[in-house]
Amino acid sequence: MSDTARLDGKVVAVTGAGRGIGREIALLCAKQGASVVVNDLGASAEGEGNDAGPAEEVVSLIRAAGGKAVVNGASVSDPAGATSIIEDAVKNFGRIDGLVNNAGILRDRIFHRMSLQDWSDVINVHLNGSFYTSKAAANYFKDQGSGSFVHFTSTSGLVGNFGQANYSAAKMGIVGLSNSIALDMQRAGVRSNCISPFAWSRLIATIPTETEAEIQRVERMKTMSADKIAPLAVALLSDAAKDVTGQIFSVRKNEISVFSVPRPIRTMHRDGGWTAETIATDLLPAMRSSFHALARSADIFPYDPI
Repeated sequence: MSDTARLDGKVVAVTGAGRGIGREIALLCAKQGASVVVNDLGASAEGEGNDAGPAEEVVSLIRAAGGKAVVNGASVSDPAGATSIIEDAVKNFGRIDGLVNNAGILRDRIFHRMSLQDWSDVINVHLNGSFYTSKAAANYFKDQGSGSFVHFTSTSGLVGNFGQANYSAAKMGIVGLSNSIALDMQRAGVRSNCISPFAWSRLIATIPTETEAEIQRVERMKTMSADKIAPLAVALLSDAAKDVTGQIFSVRKNEISVFSVPRPIRTMHRDGGWTAETIATDLLPAMRSSFHALARSADIFPYDPI
């Protein structure tokens, strides 16, 4: 990575940084010169338990390489805990310049079997957690006239997937959150972007593999390592991306894509307005060719990554 993407003098907080994608981002942020708050509750893939070990290991690796880092073991789903992540950055390093909202859990269930607990726990970690941490950082960013949010979304929401209504809803909610932050805070010099990652992790390991297609999908995912995600996150945190905001990127091994966002593609008007009958007889048949088909992420990305 060139010097234009250095993070010297910056302080970055990374949630879910004890393992997988978050770990790789924290390590690369430190390598690029940032002081890092390594947040990780140390819970299981479904959000059970806690273990400080993974976060402590990442901090030890950063310090051994000459970098600066501290552990934060709070849960992002707790407002006070989420705030402590940002406060630890300010207390230990004097400021906060970047926030990576990566922490997550999965509770995959087919929709009609999804419990209220499965729904609320996933929403609380992914969507509410991203709001809590972002809210805690927002005034620091505003007061200093700079700051970068990097949120993690998913093609499970952007495109679709089976058995992930809670996760998909949370990840699409994060897209809306990021876009609103980008709009509200642009005049303060603050930017907000999303990354949709393709990488093998312990969360991906929970995907069912009951059919040949599902087995092939998981085997394909195993070739995509978490370290491929980190460079984009670091670039978005750097001053090289100071004019990049409100965007949705995906990383799939050596491929990086930018996603479109919903915009009207076809409009019809009728003098005097529409009735249920004219909608049924005229509008729906006329618009049918513009309707999108149901799809899963694997339908849009069925090929081996480059």
